Amino acid sequence: MRSHEGQFSDNRPIRRTPQEKRKLLAELKETLANLKPSAAPSMRTTLMARIKELEADLASAPPPRR
Repeated sequence: MRSHEGQFSDNRPIRRTPQEKRKLLAELKETLANLKPSAAPSMRTTLMARIKELEADLASAPPPRR
């Protein structure tokens, strides 16, 4: 089945608000902290990379409009 223009299946990044990004960042940090020692090292690396990416994105984001 083909996707229609504008669907999430168009392989485009999901746009998130800064509040959603902060929530996702907190969830990722909690997930990383709760990983068992037997978890795959690649999973830890992926989580840490995503956390760094979100932190950099939040740091470079312009201040919110009022």
